[in-house]
Amino acid sequence: MATPILLALALFAGLACSTPSSRILGGTQTSIAQYPSVVQVEAAGASTGIWSQTCGGNILTVRYILSAAHCFHGIFYEPKNRRIRAGTSIRSYGGQVVYLDVEINHPTYGANDMDGDISLVRLRGSLEYGIYVQQGSIITQDFHMPEGIPVDLVGWGATQLGGLPSNELREATVFIVKREICAERYRNLFIPRAVTKNMICASLLDVGGKDACHGDFGGPLFYGQILVGILSWGEGCANKTLPGVSTAVSSYTQWVIGSAI
Repeated sequence: MATPILLALALFAGLACSTPSSRILGGTQTSIAQYPSVVQVEAAGASTGIWSQTCGGNILTVRYILSAAHCFHGIFYEPKNRRIRAGTSIRSYGGQVVYLDVEINHPTYGANDMDGDISLVRLRGSLEYGIYVQQGSIITQDFHMPEGIPVDLVGWGATQLGGLPSNELREATVFIVKREICAERYRNLFIPRAVTKNMICASLLDVGGKDACHGDFGGPLFYGQILVGILSWGEGCANKTLPGVSTAVSSYTQWVIGSAI
């Protein structure tokens, strides 16, 4: 039987006056011991059959992972070609490997640009909890993250646009950007993009230099150890004027609980 999903029921009243995390801005190496709920999503190459990390995810229970729907979608996607690797800081090596049973992409995904980019992933077998493999906590339904709050993104993605993925787990601290500002900037692109109420924007706005990049998507956006966002999309990597965009987990908490239990 799946263990209950942990909800973040702590008081958030002090968020608006929080101070930045002590972690170094710009991206630094970290350890799975600091983020034991983070997992790698691996895909088998269509022609080679070689497994490689392509996305991230977060542990909900021993049988369920939360990730991005776009990591489990597309004309070449098949569940048999995805698996989860947990409990290791090293990309595509070590830890526990469990294969995918089925993905449950949110039914709204694909209807409005990247809105609804969230997937509940059921595993064929069960993860074994330990020091490096632990259940994560998700934010409560409809909680709004205030502007300016520091949040941490974690993953094995590229450290520069067009670069190779990181062999070691990395973290970076960014700040919540007001949704209206974010939406306006993406709306004014030559090809406009939709930033909806179900999304969180975060960056070093008008400074740049730190962001998620390819290989990080599907992974977590944390406030402390609470999952508040799922890294989803952006314009390039660490764009100075266009924030990275994550799926706001609080828009889907009730759906997650109802689908995973």
